[in-house]
Amino acid sequence: MAEPSAPHRLPDYADRVLTVVEHIPPGTVLTYGDVAEIVGQGGPRQVGAVMAAYGAAVAWWRVVRADGRLLPGHEHTALGHYRAEGTPLRDPRERGDHPRVDMRRARGAGTGG
Repeated sequence: MAEPSAPHRLPDYADRVLTVVEHIPPGTVLTYGDVAEIVGQGGPRQVGAVMAAYGAAVAWWRVVRADGRLLPGHEHTALGHYRAEGTPLRDPRERGDHPRVDMRRARGAGTGG
């Protein structure tokens, strides 16, 4: 008889990243770099890789680029979440482009931001 397979275990770094993301309050955001700093390991690219692989399990829209641009290919979905949560956005007419998260107002406290 074959041994039952062990349940899929999340890599430790991924688990730590997702734990940080789970604690970002609605209406606020952290940058990929902020998350890496809080985790104390890796950088924005490593956090981005974790979010790409496992981010669907958490409020992925609360982790953004430092310039506040919405995640390419997911702009419409993210914008719906931001509006529902009251996340501060910049008027796209200010820059002549698409809406962005207002990083000055939306960035979570305690990150130096």
